[in-house]
Amino acid sequence: VLFSTHIMEIAERLCDRIAVIDRGRIIAEGSVEELKASAESLEDVFLKLTGQYEGIREIVDAIS
Repeated sequence: VLFSTHIMEIAERLCDRIAVIDRGRIIAEGSVEELKASAESLEDVFLKLTGQYEGIREIVDAIS
């Protein structure tokens, strides 16, 4: 079953394996634990891998 979402918290709760896709290409794939080994959350993993971490992280932190 393929489940697509931009909400990493939902993906983390529902999925056994996750693939991060950027511009139509899989740039990372693995279990939640494997992907989170390099970051605090799946959201951070996604933002770092897609080069959006600095700008988006500031916005997310401001509204959290």
